[in-house]
Amino acid sequence: MDHSHMNHGSLGHGNMDHGDMPMMCSMNMLFTWDTTNLCIIFRQWHIRGTTSLVFSLLAIIAISAGYEALREGIRRYELSVATKQDAAPSEPNTESTTLLGAGRSSQADAIGRRAHLVKAVLYGVQNFYAFMIMLLFMTYNGFVMLSVAVGAGIGYYFFGSHTKAVKETACH
Repeated sequence: MDHSHMNHGSLGHGNMDHGDMPMMCSMNMLFTWDTTNLCIIFRQWHIRGTTSLVFSLLAIIAISAGYEALREGIRRYELSVATKQDAAPSEPNTESTTLLGAGRSSQADAIGRRAHLVKAVLYGVQNFYAFMIMLLFMTYNGFVMLSVAVGAGIGYYFFGSHTKAVKETACH
């Protein structure tokens, strides 16, 4: 079929030069090393050159190391709570004391209830943080992926002295 008689000049696509338009974020679903128009999690975190790439990779390393610091902080908080509960005066066992509550004081129970609320909030923060790191990794960009791994390693080196190197789950 011959379409030579159709005139599309009035549509404004002429030379297709869009030099005045801002660069759009590219979304890769395959592994790549290309950083052209790379956006990291948010449209505003747009890599536009080598300088922004280097600073972004350093930020990702810091974010990943920060996750390990958060995990260590949560472990220390849990240890502190356990120490406080153990230091709370115990109540003598009587016939009216339930089997599960034997020897625990109401003060230790109050510490445990408050701590449970704080730990629930910290657990939510930790999971949010872990999933944000997962989104970083899911840019499928090799530089970003390596930065996440380097940050996790640095974080473990500085903050993971009381933690096994083997993780039970990959996400959090």
